[in-house]
Parts: sequence; C-alpha cells; structure tokens
Amino acid sequence: MVFITAEIGINHNGDIEIAKKLINVAKSVGCDAVKFQKRTVDKAYTKEILDSPRNSPWGNTTRDEKNHLEFGKTEYNIIDNYCKEQNIIWYASSWDVESQLFLRKYDTNYNKIASAMLTNFELLKTVAEEKKSTFISTGMSDLDIIRKAISIFKQNDCPFELLHTNSSYPMDVEESNLLCIKTLSDEFNCNVGYSGHEVSASGVCVPAVMLGATSIERHITLDRTMYGSDHAASLEPRGLEILVRDIRMIDTLLGDGIKRIWPSEIPKMKRLRNM
Repeated sequence: MVFITAEIGINHNGDIEIAKKLINVAKSVGCDAVKFQKRTVDKAYTKEILDSPRNSPWGNTTRDEKNHLEFGKTEYNIIDNYCKEQNIIWYASSWDVESQLFLRKYDTNYNKIASAMLTNFELLKTVAEEKKSTFISTGMSDLDIIRKAISIFKQNDCPFELLHTNSSYPMDVEESNLLCIKTLSDEFNCNVGYSGHEVSASGVCVPAVMLGATSIERHITLDRTMYGSDHAASLEPRGLEILVRDIRMIDTLLGDGIKRIWPSEIPKMKRLRNM
C-alpha cells in the first residue's frame, strides 16, 4: 500500500492549534503520517537574509517571520503527544545539524532530507548515522548529486527511499516528468516516491502511483489563501480527502493481474454464448 504523508511543514503559521487541526485533517482522511520542518534559524539562513526587510504579519524582517514560524521543545512535545493520541505517525525534515540532534529526542519512525539539503553532507551524515528509514527528496538535483548524497546512506547502512519532486511552488505540471520515478528506481535500485507541489489534488499523484511511486507526500493547509510561502501549493482538507481516496482506489483497480472469469460475468456468459 502506498505510504501517504501530509506535509504540514510551516503551514501551521506558528500556531500549535492550527497544527492540531491539520493533524486532525490528515488522520480523518486516512493519511499514514504528518510531517513538519525544523530549523535553527540563525544556522539555516545567512545574516543578510535574516536582516532583510519583510512585510509579514509577524514582523518587519525575515528574521521576525522565521522565528515566529519555528516550533521549539514545548510545541514538539505537544505534537508528539497529540499524534500518539490520534494514532498517526509524525516526523520532520531538519535543515541543519542542530535541528536533527533536537529531533533525536523523539521516537519518530522516519527521517526526511529536504531537496535543499541534498548537498549538505554534514547533515546527511548526521541523519544517516541514525540508521532510521529516511525519505530523500531529489528536487533541484541531477543523478550525480543524488548519487553523492545516497552514497552517505549506503556507507552507513541506513535505509532510504528517494522522492521524485520538482522544487517550484507551485509546480508547472509540464515539469512533472513522472518517468523519472522509473529512472531513479532503475538507477539506484530502490523504492521511489513522489513529493508534489502542484495545485491539483490527484492529477499528478495518481499517475505517479500508477508508474510505481511507493509513497506520496503533499503539503496541506486549512486555507490556500493564508499568508505564507507554501500555502498556495498545498491541498485544503477536501483536496486531501480526494487525493487519499483516489490513491487508495488504485490497488483495487489494478487487481492481481490474473485473467479470470468473474462470478458476476457468468450469467451474462451463459446467456450470450448460447445464442
């Protein structure tokens, strides 16, 4: 069965109650997991970027906004307990070594490497040393970049699954290039999922699963018009419901490949073949 992750990321907008509502949405429609993002703001961004002006609801600089969006120990304790209560898996992608060490405090099932971190070899080594099953996004990368990254996981005997993705937000569907799922699977002999940033609910993800994607990750939001960089490329609750429904239907539609006469066909067969 395809593993479906609802990417909350920073779409909680720094509000733990919004995070809880998004967890509820993911659980109610049948997602397997929710995912967050963890950053040490002063290490994930340069001083120049953080000091740059930004007209946001949470301050006048990029630093103000990034600090507001970042959950700490208090919030992650709540997330950890709440997901256990709701019986849904959670995990997070770290954007620096300090954040990954922070996440080690929690007994999560998975790690995640964001596309932007694929060349951060210090971080990759820190993650791979845990030997925890890791999703590795491959946006903004060619085969050589991917090969160098996963060599670290292989050296550490750390299981991984690649995620084909395009890192534009939202993605132009003409850049979906879903045949890369097979390309990556053949090249690296591993499972390959799909992380989508398109606007449509099922239009790209369903073909991705039909082409062999073993997992799907999609950003979710309560409202795509909310302030924030990721909301526009996210699914609202109804869109997520449609996505999960359509993906879960694929196993039924594909069947087992055995050509047979179905019991429902027998009455028709008796009538038509005796004409």
